Amino acid sequence: MRTMLFAALLALAASACSKSQPVADKTGEISPIDMSNHPSIDPLPDPDLQGGHVGRAPRRITVAQLKSSILIATGRQWSQIDNLAASLGKADYALVNAEATEPNLVFAKFLEDGAREVCLGAAATDLTKTNGADRVLSPLAGTAADLTTLLDADVKKNLVYLSTRFWGQPLSGSELETWAASFKKLAAATKTAVPPATSPAPKNQAWGGVCIALMTDPRFFTY
Repeated sequence: MRTMLFAALLALAASACSKSQPVADKTGEISPIDMSNHPSIDPLPDPDLQGGHVGRAPRRITVAQLKSSILIATGRQWSQIDNLAASLGKADYALVNAEATEPNLVFAKFLEDGAREVCLGAAATDLTKTNGADRVLSPLAGTAADLTTLLDADVKKNLVYLSTRFWGQPLSGSELETWAASFKKLAAATKTAVPPATSPAPKNQAWGGVCIALMTDPRFFTY
C-alpha cells in the first residue's frame, strides 16, 4: 500500500513539473534550393495560338466516323467508302487490329475523290429543289440561277452556315472574307466554262466547290 501511494505521489510531482516548464517557441528555417544546375524547362505553348490543342498532335477520325460525318453534312453517302475502307485505315482484325488515325496522303487523296462525288451530286440535286430552304448546300443564299448575282451578305451568311455544318465552327473575320471572294471567282468561272443552256449542273457547281473545300479541310476530318 505504501509503495502504491509513493508511486502516485511521484506521478503527481512529475506532472506538476512538466506543467510548470513552458515549451520553448522555436522558429523553423527553410534552406533555399539551389536551382543553378537544374535543367531548362520549355514552357507549354499558348492554347490560343495552337487552335486549342496543347501537347498532342491532331488525330484523324475513323472510317466509320467519316462515313457518318459525310452523310450528316451532305445528306449523301460516298459510294466507294466501304470498298476503300482498308486503304483509308479501317482495321480488318485479321492482319490489322488497330484503326489508323494518322493523317496521310493516301487518305487525303481518296477523300478528295469522295468529296467530288458527294458534293457535285449534292449541288446537282439542290437545283431540283424549288424551295431554297430545302437545299443542302445553299439554303440561305436564295434561288438565283446566276450565282454571280448573289448578294455578298447572302453568300457570307450561307458560308457561315456551311462551315458550322461541316466543322462545328463558323467562318469569321478575314477568313470569311477570303472564302466569300473565292466563291465569287468560282461562280464566275463556272458560269463562263459551261453555258447554262448546255448543262444545268454547272449552275450550282460553285457551291459544290465550296463543299469540296470544306470536306477536304483538316477541320472536317481531324480533332
